[in-house]
Amino acid sequence: MTALPYPNYWDLAAILLVLSVIVLIAWGVREMGLPYQVGETIPISLDPWNLPYYALRSVLRMLIAMVFSLGFTFIFGTLAAKNKHAERLIVPLIDVLQSVPVLAFLSITIVGFIALFPGSMLGPECAAIFAIFTSQAWNIALSFYQSLRTVPHDLREAASMFHLSFWQGFWRVDVPFAMPGLLWNIMVSMSASWFFVVAAESITVANRNIMLPGIGSYISLAVMKADAPSVLYAIVAMLIVILLYDQLLFRPLSNWANRFKFEQDMEYSGGRAWLVNLFEHTRLMRRTSVLAGKFWSIFVNLRLYRNNTSTVSAHKGIWHRWIIATWYILLSAMLGVACYILIHFVFQYVSWRESVYVIYLGLLTGIRVMVLIAICSIIWVPVGVWIGLRPKFVDIFQPIIQILAAFPANLFFPVVVMLIVTYHLNVEIWTSPLMVLGTQWYILFNVIAGASALPKEMQQVASNFNVTGWLWWKRIILPGIFPYYVTGAVTAAGGAWNASIIAEAVNWGHTKLLATGLGAYITEQATKGDFPRLALGTAVMCLFVIFINRVLWKPLYNVAEQRCSLE
Repeated sequence: MTALPYPNYWDLAAILLVLSVIVLIAWGVREMGLPYQVGETIPISLDPWNLPYYALRSVLRMLIAMVFSLGFTFIFGTLAAKNKHAERLIVPLIDVLQSVPVLAFLSITIVGFIALFPGSMLGPECAAIFAIFTSQAWNIALSFYQSLRTVPHDLREAASMFHLSFWQGFWRVDVPFAMPGLLWNIMVSMSASWFFVVAAESITVANRNIMLPGIGSYISLAVMKADAPSVLYAIVAMLIVILLYDQLLFRPLSNWANRFKFEQDMEYSGGRAWLVNLFEHTRLMRRTSVLAGKFWSIFVNLRLYRNNTSTVSAHKGIWHRWIIATWYILLSAMLGVACYILIHFVFQYVSWRESVYVIYLGLLTGIRVMVLIAICSIIWVPVGVWIGLRPKFVDIFQPIIQILAAFPANLFFPVVVMLIVTYHLNVEIWTSPLMVLGTQWYILFNVIAGASALPKEMQQVASNFNVTGWLWWKRIILPGIFPYYVTGAVTAAGGAWNASIIAEAVNWGHTKLLATGLGAYITEQATKGDFPRLALGTAVMCLFVIFINRVLWKPLYNVAEQRCSLE
């Protein structure tokens, strides 16, 4: 074994950077576990000098939520893609969960987390992290599921020829093929979760409001006090954090993910991240990374879950059918019990007439969501294709789009309220764009990912045959990006339903604007603490999302899988 080399100047810079990050994370984690009793007031100050500390706390929550989101994605996205019986449960469940409002998740989970960590700040922290997780996980899982369903047969056959086990195939075929789309969806999910941080860091339990230190609670307090300079400080802090995200995390990951593209673009190798250059010039750190690479190689090459055709076929038969039948019976029974409990709980306090009115409110919000998704598709699909087909522009636009996607709709409240009040605009129409401000980027990011993944050979063939205009869109681009677009549209629509809770009830200081819709109804009931009506509103929203997914998005998913995969 050779001795470790002497460190150079690059090593010192890299070690200083790594140690700084570790110290900040350790400090932030320690702050999360401080003693806390429900009822104590956590002071939140609008002094801008507190923003770096608040930013650290918010970033830690988002990163922890992202780690859990990736774990959820790898387990449940893979199960849904590989097993049709699991798919019938997981995909509709994700459809439901992505439409459940963050307020509802917080109301349900906060009591449990506080009971789990009595006398500690970890209870509210875990509730906030779980709420942020719910704003990240569904989109990433759907993207991974869609990618696994469209892995080309050539790659599957190659994995079979090399006798890769399920574990090896997952890490060496499935994850690499899904990596470009997965990374783009991680970026947009991280940015979009800023939209929900405001709600996640301001928790109400037992009629007491817990405001956790973070940028979200800072924005919430600034909006409550109609403090425009503080809103401006929060915007600047968010810009700095997003740029640090881009430089320290996403740009190096983009460089790394380029190696997993379906084909290599020889004309452009992608802009080199300065962080990658820094670590490549080190001596000691590079030698350490080689050792880490060996451990990673051992991990991904474990021959776990080896395919054994004879064993599988032997188990298929009457016992297999009995197990499947029992599974569906248990599933139906659990669904029936859950529906009975919900109906009994709600209709003890709510009349049937009011429930019909709530369905009418859901219809109004649904029309807003679908109209806005159609408008966003018309705008962002051409823009996404233009950017995605020009790799040099991807690196330029990537941080810009992340910044735009990260802006919580709350920051636009002053502008919206002033415009509506000053010009006497229709609240029903002009508060609606707030619903897609944070979610339209799912469409743009996924279209960029789809256009970036188009094989160069396909574009060259189109150029050689002089395929242009509408024929180019119809035969080359739209089929190529369609699986990615469907994933983006599904998650954008789910996010828009969720965002309606903020967008249909706009507050700025003492000015309140309410649009007629299900989002405003849920906000009103959450503020009152009326749980039966909150449950009714949430259930109606879930039913609308499931219905639209069954009649619209599911058939489009099937078309994407059967006619638009890269074979």
